[in-house]
Amino acid sequence: MWFKLWQCVVKEFKLLFRDIGGLITLFIMPVILVVVVTSIQDSTYQSFSASKIPVLWIDHDQDSISLHVKKELEASQSFSLISTQNNKEVTEATAKELVFKGKYQMAIVIPKNLTSDLNIKVRQNVDGILDEMGMSTSTYDPVEVEKKEIRLYFDPATQAAFKNGIKSNIDKMVAQLESDAIYKTFETQLGGSSSTSFNDTFISFKEIVPQEKNADIVPNSVQHNVPAWTLFAIFFIMVPLSINIVKEKNQGTYLRLISSPTSNSILYLGKIITYLVICLLQFYTILLIAKVVFPYMNLPELNLSFNKIALMSALTLTAGLAAIGMAILLGIVSKTQEQSAPFGATFVIILAAVGGVWIPVFAMSQVMQIASKASPMNWALNGYYDIILRNGSLIDIIPEMILLTLFFVVFTTCALLYDKKKRTV
Repeated sequence: MWFKLWQCVVKEFKLLFRDIGGLITLFIMPVILVVVVTSIQDSTYQSFSASKIPVLWIDHDQDSISLHVKKELEASQSFSLISTQNNKEVTEATAKELVFKGKYQMAIVIPKNLTSDLNIKVRQNVDGILDEMGMSTSTYDPVEVEKKEIRLYFDPATQAAFKNGIKSNIDKMVAQLESDAIYKTFETQLGGSSSTSFNDTFISFKEIVPQEKNADIVPNSVQHNVPAWTLFAIFFIMVPLSINIVKEKNQGTYLRLISSPTSNSILYLGKIITYLVICLLQFYTILLIAKVVFPYMNLPELNLSFNKIALMSALTLTAGLAAIGMAILLGIVSKTQEQSAPFGATFVIILAAVGGVWIPVFAMSQVMQIASKASPMNWALNGYYDIILRNGSLIDIIPEMILLTLFFVVFTTCALLYDKKKRTV
């Protein structure tokens, strides 16, 4: 039995290594993907801190509020405010045209008399409150003041998350200035002279992250992309494995094998062992790239303890089983390579999209979030994140490993039953 199993494994490796395209799909493509995608995402993360985004700045106020907003934006080290274009003052019409054509990512237009009108409105409101309290003052000014708008122009290609972040930051700055104006007006009207700083916030935010060896585990692009594209590579074994099964059927090799004194289970066990080894090789190849090559590309290095690598290896085996189960079913059901190869590749892409490899699950619609729970890629990805980002142990990934193994058992059983029924007809 063991000799037959060994011969089956050798046969599968020979078939695989004769297929240059399959080897490229299994090893070269995932490496290119993880390097390219990680470089792009890391550059995107760095762009918010390492480089400044040029922003057109049109200030019709030229007073304390606009100057404060400008100072805060420049102090953030994320924006470069531009007020002139070709030695001419930028107008709102020019800014609108340049932004909507994609020349600049955004423009900020501060309305005229923003500071003075805000002070008048605040004074009116404070005087009204004091009048109701029987503390009438002589500064009440009944002048009608129109509401002001800080207009923001965004390049139509700008992502919604970036827009919302900018609007939230500016809104926070203006709200703080309004609060300061109200405090100071009350103080003036009541004849006080407090030296209290109104800019000090009483409530602040502190992010608490998992720790390992008393050091914070700070997520980066490498920690997200290495497990994601490792899974993509593992599940892409559907293509070469299903093609080999179809070839064996069409060339008559499968009939000769099952007519020999070798059980059907030995034949498929040889395929399972072979491709599990391939899955581990894919995993270790991507880890090696992340460890050795990434630092030379100015990308974060992936530092993993031996315990984490061992846990990820165990999870990789169960993820490989799930991919192999689907590949066996696809290979048995398909009649030609033209059926198995495109369907396998397309199905892997769908699983990756639904499973959160490309788009985070939390950013999906409610329906797609529910659908993602049925994707084996999502189970495995959550397991990888538990190990790398959440400092999880074996207990934490056992549910995902059980789900992936059951997935393999169900698909493989369906495939073998279908094959047996087809051969007995």
